[in-house]
Amino acid sequence: MGTLVFKNASIVLPKEVIRGSVSVVNGRIAAIDQGLSNNVTGIDLQGDYLLPGFIEIHTDNFERHLMPRPKVNWAELPALLAHDAEIAAAGITTVFDALGVGDGDPDSLRGSTWDSVLSTLDMCVREHLLRADHHIHVRCELPAPNTADLFQPFQNHPRLSLISLMDHTPGQRQWENVEVARVYYTGKKGWSNEKFDKQVNLAAELQAKYAAPHREFFVEYCKSHHIPLASHDDTTEAHVHQAHAEGATIAEFPTTLKAAQCAHQLGMLNVMGGPNVVRGGSHSGNVAALDLARHGILDILSSDYVPSSLLSAVMRLVDDEILSLPQAIATVSQAPALATGLNDRGQIASGMRGDLIHASFINLSNQKRHAVVKAVWREGNRIL
Repeated sequence: MGTLVFKNASIVLPKEVIRGSVSVVNGRIAAIDQGLSNNVTGIDLQGDYLLPGFIEIHTDNFERHLMPRPKVNWAELPALLAHDAEIAAAGITTVFDALGVGDGDPDSLRGSTWDSVLSTLDMCVREHLLRADHHIHVRCELPAPNTADLFQPFQNHPRLSLISLMDHTPGQRQWENVEVARVYYTGKKGWSNEKFDKQVNLAAELQAKYAAPHREFFVEYCKSHHIPLASHDDTTEAHVHQAHAEGATIAEFPTTLKAAQCAHQLGMLNVMGGPNVVRGGSHSGNVAALDLARHGILDILSSDYVPSSLLSAVMRLVDDEILSLPQAIATVSQAPALATGLNDRGQIASGMRGDLIHASFINLSNQKRHAVVKAVWREGNRIL
């Protein structure tokens, strides 16, 4: 791999920003030196920022490429390559592809088998076709009758690194407001109002029959296979306490401040969406991520459905003076790395992987700033 040197950079370290140089040797950070460099060799950032590569633990972006429109299925290989390129362009060097299993709707992507998708991912990894380091996050829809069956291809897969438990039954959690759920399903998924009403009437029956046994199965699977477990859309303290008792260490997208505070008190890490931060609120009408940040209980940011939102959200947190730049960067690097056991990345420090981003901060006329990703390296190899 050789040696790679970045000089005259504003280096974002875990607790401070310094002006200096970083050396990467054989894919690992070997040295961090403060001060200007007159060395002829190396990449001169001319004061631009050097950030640790971002770690994305929950993105629906691959699914969006696999089904860009309702009932429109895209071939696995071009979908994966396009997703991977978009991820890298956002500064994400490690991505957990969130793939949902379980849906009673036969037209749904999550109601279909994932065998061919996993085969394509395995082939691309084997042939070194991907820019980012891809892991798998399986999102399990507990009330769906086919969830356990559709999980079969993921069992013992070497890239399965996170499991989350979901229950999207209208009238609770994310969809406490049924009419908000109607807008989502008729808009994004192309359901008719008649189909939505039919599914709502069926939802309670499916939840009563399948949610509990499926929950028990996946909780036990995570324990026996040492896979991190995440809850999803917790609304009440009871939801959080149940998840914590089952071994969940991550609380994804709590819908209320009370649930997020409870998770924090129990030592769980709160994940909120980058789009929520950028927009200033949840598209579902739930608690704003900025509120969690102001209370000091926002731990991890996920790009959710917009990969570029990670860096945009970091900038908003900093420009709104809620977090310092190192603190904001930690929510998209160090914190998600530690939450998923990836202890070799997530920060610019000696011995860590050379996963790095060259970013330029642009001043806008509204007194805000926008960050531009100019180049990205994974283990010292340029991927953008």
